[in-house]
Amino acid sequence: MICRIALAALFFASAPLHATTYRLEPEYTQGTVRWNHLGFSHPAAQFSQGEGAMEFDAADPTKSSVTVSIPLAKITTGVPDLDEEFQSAKFFDTAKFPNATFESSKVEKGAMPDQLKIIGELNLHGVTRPVTLMATIIKVGTNPRSSLPNIGFEATTTIKRSDFGLGKFVPQVSDDVRIDINVEAVDAKAYAEQQKAEAAEEAAKAAVKK
Repeated sequence: MICRIALAALFFASAPLHATTYRLEPEYTQGTVRWNHLGFSHPAAQFSQGEGAMEFDAADPTKSSVTVSIPLAKITTGVPDLDEEFQSAKFFDTAKFPNATFESSKVEKGAMPDQLKIIGELNLHGVTRPVTLMATIIKVGTNPRSSLPNIGFEATTTIKRSDFGLGKFVPQVSDDVRIDINVEAVDAKAYAEQQKAEAAEEAAKAAVKK
């Protein structure tokens, strides 16, 4: 998995002055990959546990940015044999290329106020190619359970898997692959402060028990 410290350093170095830094929540950063199989069906695989960070400028979303790392070993189709094949050198070769990463380079406004076009580079299977995500902001507000500022958005894109050296069985199995992504992120500073406070509380309880 990509070093979290390196990811954070990269992100903070390029952070806009008036943006809020968010930490992507792995439990709620996930997605679906869908393709055409022999013209008969559209099977899907799911991925999860994405990590990364984003800068979101509510006043000017075009100044925002995002980086994310997806562990490919988490991809599952519900079919054990297919999962094993995906992990093998025939496809993702996760032993050699354990992660897929995306880093934005530009954000543009979409057709609607809550829509954004996120332009960046996807690194997959050791190959880096430009990719554009069409994103929709779901909500910016306070998480009612944690009382921390959160943001949620969904995004979609279509890539040609052959561009990333994953063209086995094309064209019988479609080259075009649709990717749908769901992301929830928490204010990084507020999250760190909450974690620190909770750790101090636990330490105080442990000291009292002694």
